Amino acid sequence: MPVTSTGGMTTTTGTRTGASMAITSILCVQLGLAASVGLFDSVGPEGAAWLRLAWAGVLLLVIARPRPSAFSRRGLVACVALGVVTAGVTMLFMAAVSRLPLGTASALEFLGPLGVAIARGTGGRKVWPALAAVGVLLLTEPWHGGADLVGVACALGAACCWAAYILLTQYVGDEVSGIRGLGVSMPVAALVATAVAGPSVIGELTWDLLLIGLGLAILLPVVPFMLELLALRRLTTAAFGTLMALEPAFALVIGLVALHQVPGPAPVVGVLFVVIAGIGAERTGARHPAAAREPAADRTCAREPATTVENTQIAS
Repeated sequence: MPVTSTGGMTTTTGTRTGASMAITSILCVQLGLAASVGLFDSVGPEGAAWLRLAWAGVLLLVIARPRPSAFSRRGLVACVALGVVTAGVTMLFMAAVSRLPLGTASALEFLGPLGVAIARGTGGRKVWPALAAVGVLLLTEPWHGGADLVGVACALGAACCWAAYILLTQYVGDEVSGIRGLGVSMPVAALVATAVAGPSVIGELTWDLLLIGLGLAILLPVVPFMLELLALRRLTTAAFGTLMALEPAFALVIGLVALHQVPGPAPVVGVLFVVIAGIGAERTGARHPAAAREPAADRTCAREPATTVENTQIAS
């Protein structure tokens, strides 16, 4: 990887920092998902997603304390859109996890960031999406007729939302300083989730469930979403999307250890195919150089040419 000086720090250093944030985020997400499965019997998958998002919206509103004057019009619109897709990816994926093994659902969802990595990269090597498609077939094993089609559809819907989430998170990170963008997007996500699942769940809540939901919200989504926002200021969307290839592997291991979901040989090989496809996409997925945008008044940095990381002097 070429080393390019950026604000007195090297591209390599920024990339390593961003990659560490992304990997830590993956671990938090998978642990949070595994822990959330225990809520299904009490409030269902949609209720578990709503409980986490509702607490996350409150926490980030208090932590970030967004002020209207800190947002441009397009920045505010992007934050609202990010909130909508955040609710979509959270609720659709929880619905998928309730019907599919965690590793399988994560591998299907990973098609979203893999698509971003390929679409935003150069070269357009067709072998990587083909390899990922083979991996997905091995994971779902449709020839056995055992795959839950609703679960697969929910996971693929979550993949589309995740792709939009990656692009919008980087845009919001460029437009709004600090984590104030999450101070808008997460309350919006909480409102969307409340409209969808809140009325059917509120009557089932107890103080114990509320406290459990608070703890899970910190593990997922508060900590990982903050890490991903900061990581996408240091990584290209292609590199970030490819790093998410590690998520199905994490999910398979955590599903085995925490949920006792023992995969067969075909799903294990399928995960390997998906991960290899992600690694290949990264090697051929550098974004085309583009002219840097002029920084807006409320921005802490501008998006740099795509072959370098985002300005690492952003206030974290």
